[in-house]
Amino acid sequence: MKTVGERLRWARQRNVWSQADLSKLSGVPIVTISRIENNRFGPPKPSTVRKLATALDIEPAWLLYGLWVIHGQRSAPPAEGELRRLSR
Repeated sequence: MKTVGERLRWARQRNVWSQADLSKLSGVPIVTISRIENNRFGPPKPSTVRKLATALDIEPAWLLYGLWVIHGQRSAPPAEGELRRLSR
């Protein structure tokens, strides 16, 4: 996953949530979520990233940059290749 939008969509779908569900849980407007997921949005504000990451229970660094974070209570989801390997 190369973009913030791809990672956001993946994390949202992992929870089987609609964009409306994520909007309600995060307080981020649905139009903003849609624009981020469709890469029609500049870099999201730090406050937006925090709200989305908190609602999705993921690390903000993973959402923004795809960084794998192993410390703390939350951990980033596995990388795409790792998911394929684990599903075999």
